[in-house]
Order: sequence, then C-alpha cells, then structure tokens
Amino acid sequence: MKPNLLFILHVSPPVNGAAMVGDYISKSPIINRTYDIDYINLTTSFTLDKIGKGGIGKIQGTFKIQSKVLRALLSNRYELCYMTLTARGAGFYKDFFVVLLLKLFGKKIIYHFHNKGVQENSKKWYNHLLYRITFHNTQSILLAPTLYKDIERYVEKDKVHFCPNGIPDLMGKTLVKIEKTKKAEICQFLFLSNMMEEKGVFELLKACKILKAKKTAFQCHFIGAWSDISERSFMDLVDQYDLTNNILVHGKKYDAEKIQFFKNADIFILPTFYHNECFPLVLLEAMQHALPIISTKEGAISEMVVDGVTGVVITQKNTQELADRMEMLMNDPDLREKMGAAGRKRYEKLFTLTVFENKLKSILTDAIDKV
Repeated sequence: MKPNLLFILHVSPPVNGAAMVGDYISKSPIINRTYDIDYINLTTSFTLDKIGKGGIGKIQGTFKIQSKVLRALLSNRYELCYMTLTARGAGFYKDFFVVLLLKLFGKKIIYHFHNKGVQENSKKWYNHLLYRITFHNTQSILLAPTLYKDIERYVEKDKVHFCPNGIPDLMGKTLVKIEKTKKAEICQFLFLSNMMEEKGVFELLKACKILKAKKTAFQCHFIGAWSDISERSFMDLVDQYDLTNNILVHGKKYDAEKIQFFKNADIFILPTFYHNECFPLVLLEAMQHALPIISTKEGAISEMVVDGVTGVVITQKNTQELADRMEMLMNDPDLREKMGAAGRKRYEKLFTLTVFENKLKSILTDAIDKV
C-alpha cells in the first residue's frame, strides 16, 4: 500500500516560482504514483497585485483553507504532511494557523521553502516564539545550502533536506540551443520577470543608458506583467534616457511566445535585489536555452549561476558593473557561446524536472521514515 500524504501547497494562478513548482508536483507522475496524495491549495492571492495585501476576500480564503485542512485531517490518517510555508509577513501568520492544526493532530510535518525571511523576521520576540512553535519537531526542504542560514536558529541541519527546483526540458537532449531563425546583427538582451522595482528593472534601464552613451548597438527586451512599476512610468524613463530605439516592451508572454524570445536572445539579465528571491526559475529557463546569464548575489543565485563559467554574478544595484558586464559579453560572442553551453550542461545535470521529481521523492520517503 502506498503511503498516504497531505500536500498543502501553492498552485497557479498567479504564476510565480512557488506556484509553478506546485503545479509540477501536483501533475508529477513520479510523485503521484509513489504516494496517495490529497492536495489543498494554499493560495489566497490569485493575481500578482494582491500578493502581500489584505482584504475581506483573503480572510475568507484563509478560513476556507483551514476548513479544508481540518476536514482532511478528520477524514484521513496521513503519514506525512507537506506544506509550502511562507517564511514571513502576513502569509506566515496565515500559514501558522494551518501549522497549529497539523500539530494539534500530531502529524509529521515537512516544510518546503520557496522564499526566505525567517532570520530577519525573528528579531521580533513574538515572531521568534511563533517560529519556535512552527519548527519544533519538523523537517524542512530548502532549495540550496546557501539558504540554510535563514532557518539555522530553529532547525538542526540533520532535519534539513536540499532540493533544487527543476523545470521541464523543452529541448530534449540537445546541448546547443535551438537555432535562431536568423542571427541578429546587434546584441539582443532579454529580461523576463515581473516588472517590479526589486527585480532590478530600473538598474537595467540605467545600464542601457550607459551603453547607449558609448554608441553601442543593442536591443533590450523586457517581458513580464506590470507590478509596482507602471507602463507609463517605465516608458517615461525610456524616453528620458533616449532609449526608444533600444528598449522593447512586450508585456506578459507564455508558452511558445515566451520560448521564441529565449531563442532570439543572446544574453539573459536578471539584476534582482528582491528580498524574497531564492531560486528564480527563469534562470533555469535561460540555462535550458544555452544563454549566458548576468544576475546578482541574491538568495541561491550564486549556486545556480557559476560566476565566470555559465554567466556573471554581480553586486546588487551596481549599475556601472552591470553595464560593464553587458558590454563585455556583447563584445565577445565566443565567450557568450561558451558560457551558454556550460549553462546548458549544468541544467541537464542538476535542474531538469525529472531530477527534481526523483530528488523530492527520495526526500519524502526519507521524511516518512524519520522519527
């Protein structure tokens, strides 16, 4: 008989890293044929602009989640409860009441973190108390060893598992990226994320301004949903920096349309300083398409992008350094190709969805057996 598990996790919408991984897990043939699983959606924000905000709808959604968890616990004897716990903020307080239910029923719990903030948030005495209750006699899954420092105050290392995320391989076993329809005469930069200030959108614009002043030929494509940056404020800066011919804005793109932008790009850029950034899946997509990457020292990015090998890891908010690295890769096609190929190999070895599924399966089985 297969072990009976309860999964309390985020699924899309909205489309973000945790929800995408939740979708992969809920549809995983490897996970679902190994265990009997009941799934409960932990999401109360169904659009990006609602994340981190309150409201009557969210309160009602929270009670519905708690009710579903209670009914599930009353109806089944689960050998393990898996939960994608929010590390801080209103999301943590909402999740804490679900945790209390699981603990009230004496369930074995394993948390899967797709964000961070425990270390910073625990400076307040009441949060420290809540974390002590939350982590007592539980296990945790982290995306990379770098992130352990966030919870080390509460969780011994022998109760922590490391499981990097993975994404479906859209290119089969091909080492080099799918051929572009035609090699562009000028360098094509690509930014793909939500249009948030903390994703480094304005820093990238300023870096483009520096490159434009050097009379270099390039185009930089921005793809993503408008968030705390409005289209008007963004385009005003584009005009102010005289970048109308260099900056192209495409809004949200999915599936085949998104893939085409990866195929046409030469360099991928994510200059993020987002406080919740842990393991951006979009970097795996860039590696999958054999693109060299320019990103920052945030979360586990340094464990995803090998500095000087698969891309360049720069200091956050350093516009001049960003411009310099963009110019360096722009002027060295051979280095771009070498880094892109190395990134593709790294993706195939560590970050495919199959690797992720098998690793998670191993962790869950180990967690069930642990006392």
